[in-house]
Parts: sequence; C-alpha cells; structure tokens
Amino acid sequence: MTGIYHAPNPDNVKSRTFAPGTEERALLKAALEEVSNQKVVIPAIINGQEVYTDDRFEVRAPHDHSLVLAECCRVGEEGLKEAIETAMAAKDAWEMLPREQRYAIFLKAANLVETKYRYFLTAVTMLGQSKTANEASFDAPDEVCDLLRYNVYNMDLIYNMQPKQDLTLMNRLKYRPLEGFVCAVTPFNFASICANLPAAPATAGNVVVWKPSTNAVLISYYLMKIFMEAGLPAGVINFVPSRGSDVSNYVLTDRRLGGFHFTGSTRVFRDTWKMVGENIDNYRAYPRLVGETGGKDYCFATENADVDELVTGLIRGAFEYQGQKCSALSRAYIPAKLWPEVKEKLLAEIKTIRVGDVKDFRVLMGAVIDRHAFNLAAEYIDSAKHDEDADLLCGSYDDSKGLFIYPTVIQVKSLNYKSFNHELFSPILSIYVYEKDEYDKVIDHCANSSKYALTGCIYTHDRNEIAELEWKLRDSAGNWNINDKPAGALTGHQPFGGARGSGTNDKAGNITNMFRWVSPQSIKENMLPFTDYRWPSMAEE
Repeated sequence: MTGIYHAPNPDNVKSRTFAPGTEERALLKAALEEVSNQKVVIPAIINGQEVYTDDRFEVRAPHDHSLVLAECCRVGEEGLKEAIETAMAAKDAWEMLPREQRYAIFLKAANLVETKYRYFLTAVTMLGQSKTANEASFDAPDEVCDLLRYNVYNMDLIYNMQPKQDLTLMNRLKYRPLEGFVCAVTPFNFASICANLPAAPATAGNVVVWKPSTNAVLISYYLMKIFMEAGLPAGVINFVPSRGSDVSNYVLTDRRLGGFHFTGSTRVFRDTWKMVGENIDNYRAYPRLVGETGGKDYCFATENADVDELVTGLIRGAFEYQGQKCSALSRAYIPAKLWPEVKEKLLAEIKTIRVGDVKDFRVLMGAVIDRHAFNLAAEYIDSAKHDEDADLLCGSYDDSKGLFIYPTVIQVKSLNYKSFNHELFSPILSIYVYEKDEYDKVIDHCANSSKYALTGCIYTHDRNEIAELEWKLRDSAGNWNINDKPAGALTGHQPFGGARGSGTNDKAGNITNMFRWVSPQSIKENMLPFTDYRWPSMAEE
C-alpha cells in the first residue's frame, strides 16, 4: 500500500520578546546559567560515534576571557578520510530511503529545536557567539527551524516537478542526489547557517562531511546531537572539527567530492574554486560549488528620506551583532542637505547604546568574535584618528575583559578611502556626504565600485527615485531593501544571497538552493515500441 505525501507548507517561528516579567525571559536566564556553569568536551562524530583526540582547543566567550565554555577535539588526515569513507558507505541506504522518511528526520529536528532545546540553544548562541538575546533567538531557534522546514517544503516542490506526458510515452524526472559526498564548511556568525549547510544537501539525499567553524563549534555540536536525536542515520552527516588546511588537502581534493556548501570569506571561497579547477581532471563529476561570502553593504539616502527612519536603519544595520553579518551595513551615502540633522541624531542615539556582557539584556552589542577581528577593527579606528581623508566621529575599543569594539562612525572625505571600500566585519560605519551635483557620481560608485554584491538599501519616499535607483543599482545587491536596513532577511520572505564576490546567489532556504543538491535524470518509457526502422517519408512515390 502507498500514498502520495506532501510536505507541510511552513510557517515562520514566532519570535520571543524577552520583555521583563515574561516567562521566556526567566527561562532564558536560567539556560544562560546552565551553559555558563558547565564545560563540555566536544568530540568529532563520525559514523554516529564520538571520536576524541589529543589535539584540542578551548572555547571561550568573546565578551568574557575568563568564561571557558568547552574544550574541542580536532581531527586530522585520518579522521577526515574516515569521515569520507563513512559517508560513502552510508550513501546508498540514505538515498534509497523514501523521501518522507528523510523529511521526517529534519522536521522532527526542527520541532526539537523549537520546543525542547529552544532556550538552551539560544543561551549557547549568546555565550558562544556573543549575541544579544534577540539576535540569538532570531538565529537559534527561529531561523534554524525555518530553514529546516523550508528545505523539506522546497525539496518536495522539486520532486513534484514532472515533464509532460502523452498516451504512448511515460516520462519521468528522478532527482538524484549528487554522485559522491558534499563537504559543508560553516561560519561562526549564524547557528542557522551551521544547521542549514549540512542539512540542505542531506534533505535531498546526499551524505555530508561537515567542518564547523572553530568559533562556532559549540552550537554546531549541539545541532549535530539534535540531528542524531531526531533519527539521522549514522554516517549521513559526519561532524569533523578540523583545520581548514586539512579539509583542503584531504577532503576537497578527493575524487568523490560531489559538492561544496560554504559560507565564509570571499578569499577562502575563491581559493577553493581555484583548487577545484586545478584538480578538475581528478574528480568523478564536476563538483557543485555553492557559496555565500563577503559583502560591503550599503545605504543610499536621498534628500527625500525620513531622517528618523534613516538613523534607525543606520544604527540597526551597522551595529547589531557588532556588524558581524555578511549583510551588515558598512558604507552609507548621505545627502549634504540632510547630513547636519542625521549627524546630530545619529551620534546622540549612539551615546545611548550599551555594549557589554550579553547576559545583560539591556545591551545592544556584545564582543567581536576573536582577537584577529578585534585587532583589524582597532587598526581602522586608529588610522581614522590621524588620516586627513577621514573624521572619526565616534568609536573606541577595549579588550581588558572581552573583545569590545564600540560603535564607530567614520566620515570619509574621499570615495576611495579604505574603510569605505574594504570589508571590515565589525561595527564600523563609513559615511560619505555628497553634494547635490555629485548625485549621479555617487550612484555610479554605489553600483559599480565594489567587488561585492550582497545587500543594499535605499532611503527615500519619492516613488520616481525608488524606481530609478532600483534600476541603476540592480546588479549591486542580491538582497535590496527600500526604507529598511540591508540586514535581516526572513526565510521564505526574502530569499538570501548575493553575486559578484559575495557568492553564487543560490538563496539559502529557497528552492534555488535545493536544486543545487540534485542531479536530474530523465526517464522515458515507450508503451508502443517501434518494430520498423523505416520512416513514412522513406516510402516509394
């Protein structure tokens, strides 16, 4: 007996407010204490088994040097090669499992995230990534659940896309997983991406070798444990904390590499693309390379912008999660006519921003993720203090307890100033104030100067300007917002991804991404096979 199953149409998880006096606030505070008071040892997980090694590193809270959250085991060549073999051994059984059985695992994982582990995962994300309660909750559990559920829904849409039929032929499309395995390399800044990059290919029937970021290994470990609790068979996803160089040497060069699912720096993705090209004769099939990388995201305001709306967008876009989003606002073009009012209100509001330990729910900003990020931001702040082409309007740093970069605004005098053009991944907003006669020049700069094209926004209430800017800036961003900050895409509502040096624009959580993890096979069955090779046109006159 059989039936046709259709995946549920997902709803986005309803966010929590964590307002004073609410139960959710109390539950999250309790979870924060629980996570703060335990130190776990994180193993690799290969073939469903925990693997402990002597090569280990500590996981500390970025906002509190003294808070050690975990110790993580790292695998090398032997562990990575074992993970590949394990994945390939699990491939046939996972591929043959009926789709609704695969769906059930990830739908159950989403339910576990939303209910049983909601506050625990939020607390882990807050402490491990130094996210505020709101930022962490939007990420894990909310977006984790949304992505897992939309992946199932979108995969089901693909399976149901079938070719035209007629009376004598049966036509079918089979959407096979990729031949080989998928390598997923996940970033530090979003738990939802950590979950999605291995889960999306696996939902389509692929097997995965997953290398988590060193700076997000704790939340990644718990997500892996949830996949297993939801019923993920051993070997389908193999969790391998490791060095990036080892992944390049032993995983990405394996001839069975079928795909690479990546979020991280543009440099690393480009280096990987080059390496794959150099090894192209070695692979069994052309690997699918899917990446979401850097950004130099912008705000373009005209004289018809509302100042209060603009200032709010500048603050939220540039400073939430310390600017550590590939979608975070980093450069802004402000008309001279509005600048005095914008400057006054912007600096006044920035003075009210609290920066500190994310367990204090009043803070807007925690710490940057690691020492490298801190040092890079500090260099730009110090440079702006003394550079003739820049005015440091506000900004400082302090690493005495945690890695804190305070909200920084640099008014640049040249469109070529380094902070206006280089990706910083920190809470540094560079602003160029343009005169009326520079309007066309700055539009062209906004549209064409950057190697990135991830997110952007405009602020204006003039409909003709909106239409004009939408056309002139059409290639400058994969996600483009009108009278809103450039960051904050919601799964199912604003499919996320960019082009140019920002990635392959495959839109996480969207059907376009899921198409990358299947290899269609067209099958035709002739119900009335031919018995004569001769065509009617070949008959004698």
